[in-house]
Amino acid sequence: MAAEPIEIRTAAPHSGCTCGQDAGIPVLDVRPVPHAIRHATVFGALGAIAPGFALDLVAPHNPLPLLAQIEQREPGAFTVEYLEEGPEAWRLRLTRAAA
Repeated sequence: MAAEPIEIRTAAPHSGCTCGQDAGIPVLDVRPVPHAIRHATVFGALGAIAPGFALDLVAPHNPLPLLAQIEQREPGAFTVEYLEEGPEAWRLRLTRAAA
């Protein structure tokens, strides 16, 4: 049985990017990601977020345990803003603190 593909999109443009790439905020929808690797997938994506930039996360429930793990791994590194709170999906913007 084939797994569903992971959907990564970009949201509204994020200002200040000078890399010449698409400056949109990446959106990581983890709903189709198998539960066994869901948190690891998010940790990997967050590792690619530069200071001052953000990642929009879409989850099937309020990801409080994940947020606690993120804070434990990198205390104070991310601020969290809820963009949508259920019932179908929770959308959060995780912004890495500026350097």
